Parts: sequence; C-alpha cells; structure tokens
Amino acid sequence: MGADQKVPARAWVVTGAGTAVNLCLGILYAWSVWKANLLASPAHPAGEPMEGANAGWTYLSSTQATWAYAICGFTFALFMIPGGRIQDRFGPRAGVTLGGLCLAAGCVVAGLMQNFTGLLLGFGLLGGIGMGLGYAAATPAAVKWFGPHRRGLIVGLVVGGYGGAAIYISPLATYLIKNYGLTESFVVLGCLFALVVVAAGSLLKRPPEGYVPPGAPAATGPNPTQSQTDWVPREVLRTWQYYALVVLFIGSAQSGLLVIANATKTLNDTARHIPFFAQNAWLLASFGGLVNALGRIGTGSYSDRVGRRNAYALNGLVSAVCLFLTPTVIADQNVALLFVVVGVAFWQYGGGLSLMPALTADFFGAKNLGTNYGLVFLGWGIAFFVPQAAEYISEATQNRDVPFYLSGALLIATVILSRFVTRPVRAGEKS
Repeated sequence: MGADQKVPARAWVVTGAGTAVNLCLGILYAWSVWKANLLASPAHPAGEPMEGANAGWTYLSSTQATWAYAICGFTFALFMIPGGRIQDRFGPRAGVTLGGLCLAAGCVVAGLMQNFTGLLLGFGLLGGIGMGLGYAAATPAAVKWFGPHRRGLIVGLVVGGYGGAAIYISPLATYLIKNYGLTESFVVLGCLFALVVVAAGSLLKRPPEGYVPPGAPAATGPNPTQSQTDWVPREVLRTWQYYALVVLFIGSAQSGLLVIANATKTLNDTARHIPFFAQNAWLLASFGGLVNALGRIGTGSYSDRVGRRNAYALNGLVSAVCLFLTPTVIADQNVALLFVVVGVAFWQYGGGLSLMPALTADFFGAKNLGTNYGLVFLGWGIAFFVPQAAEYISEATQNRDVPFYLSGALLIATVILSRFVTRPVRAGEKS
C-alpha cells in the first residue's frame, strides 16, 4: 500500500473544507468587475452621481477605484500574522469563523455606505481582516495532515480555492450589479459568504496530539531542502532567508496583482470593436480565476518533483516575457493572444501562492506554519502597492505600457535572487 492510501479520510475532509473557505475569501480577485462599474468616463466624470439601480453612488477615478483593492490586500497580509497565531493556539475553526463574519460584515458595510469611504472601510479594511484571519487557518490545518512529499500539492489544492473564486464570483457579481445594483451585489455576496465559511470552517480540525503524517515513499535519508526541526517565529526573523522569502513573494505576487486589478478594463481596451467581449468583459477575470487556481495546484504538484526554487524560476521567466509582450498585444487588439499572456501571468501568480507556504514549511518546519507563513505573507501585502503605483504612473505619463515593463523587470530580478536562496541550517543539524 502506498503512503497516500494511509492518509486518514479526515485529512481530505479538512483539505476540501479549506478549499471551500478560500472559494469565498477570494472575492478580492473579482475586484475588477466592481472597478469597471465604478470608474468615471468622459461621459460620467469622477464625482458625478450615478442613476437608476446605483443611485446614491458616485463615479470614482481609476486611482480611487484601486485604493480599496490595495488596502484590502495589505490588511489581508497584516492580519495573516494574528490569524496564524489564532490558528496555532486555538485551532483553525476559530480563525475561519471570525474571518468569515468579518468579510461578510465588510461587504455589507461597503454596499450600504455607497461611497468611497465605505469601500475603504468595508471591502478594504473589514474585508482584508476577514481574509487574513480565514486564509491563515485553512492552509496550515490541511498541511499538518500530510507528509512533506505531498506538501506542494496539498497547499495548491487549498489555496486553489482562493484563486478559483473569480470563476464564479465575477459572473455572479456582474449579474447582480446589472440587475440589482452595486449595493445589492455586495450585500447578497456578503450574506452568502458568511453561511458558507462558517459551515466549512466547522469541518476544519487539527490532527490529534502525537499524529505522525504518512511519510514519503522509501528515501535514502533526510531531504536537504527541508528543515529537520521546527523554528519559532522569533528565530525565523533572525535569518536572512526570511527576508529573502518576503522579497521573492513581492516579485511573484506583484505581476499577477497588476493584471488582476485591470483584467476587465484590459479586455475592454483590447476587444473594444468586438461587441461580445465588450459586453462580457468579466470573462477575462473568470478565465484568470480558473488559471490562477490551476496554477496553484499544478505548480504545487510539480514543485514536489523539481524543487520549489526551480518551479519559481520557470514560472517567473515565462511570465516576465508575457508581461513585456502585453502592451503590444493590447495595441494590436489581439484577443486570443491576450488570453494567453494574461493566462501565463495568472498561472505564475497562482503558482507563487502555493510555492511560498511550501517554501516556508520547507525552511522552518510545519509546526508553527500559521505564524511563520503569516510573517512571510507580508511580501504579498507589500506587492499590492505595485498596482497602486502603476495607476499613478499611468495617470502621470498617460502611458499604460510602462507598468507592465517595470513589473516584468522586477519579476526577473527576483528569479535571479531565487537561485541564491537556500534553507537555514542550525548548528549541529545533520546535513
């Protein structure tokens, strides 16, 4: 019997529940749908009141419409740290339940306030808190049930839910906005998320005391790329490798976040002469959500075989090339090629979000993964300011190409860094 057949059924239940939780927390990746409906235009300048189903709202500038997205992401990253501590001390159910309720409350606040401040406080702050608390609990809960040889795959499955959320949230939000308005779209989704997250969270459970996950198939000795001991957070912060992981996270995340924040508008610009895509611009966000999810599972799986750093370099180099090509693709109005280059960006981004928790566990052990990964996750939060900076650059230069070139260059720089990062080794540890 193989090692995988010895894994208890409960392990797979926890993995499925964690995926379900992330399918709700991933509303962030559908933000471009709301942004497209909030953006001012020559016909409706920023500050002008909306009419019809959206009466009470006003149009926002592109920079304003990106702030809620940026604040949500950074708050998400900050609250991964307390979320990790809650998970490590009290178990995953507490963090997930609290996170789901915060996210739901944030959506309701954003919908009912009907203004820029409400978006910042509701979607940005409360939503970010909810995502951080919930996301920090789901992945470590599943990882602890499995051996290191399956770590990449399990992480990919759980976080794949977060990436895949845009597949259904984008069309659902589009339908709700079109038929009922912005307010109802936020309120309805908030209530739905509360129900699903609390129900799925009740299924999350840590392994019993003394549980030993099934090991890898017969090996000749310890894997030199994986820690043989468990590091506590204060020890992690004293290593240069921790700061290197944060930089690697910034590099892999910023490119995907740039594309995610502008997916709907990018398709509008590229396919403005094709009525079908002009009327269904959410398709690129949903397609991106699918590839994002597959990238997490796929990259996590092959990183178990080729190594995390090799997987990071492969994904990063291909994605950088596509980022450099994106402005030309948009200018040529090549919709088919747009889906290709954007798909690669989403795959790389999703892959990074399965590689980084697996690398954190490889470097510092799985016991304190909730808190340790929360510290590393700060890199993801910092990366959110790249799309925000891109909006300022675009508005100042009236050129939407420069952000893609800068993003590609930053990604290549972190790929080079990845070749020099090795796990920390304690004195006296077997090599």
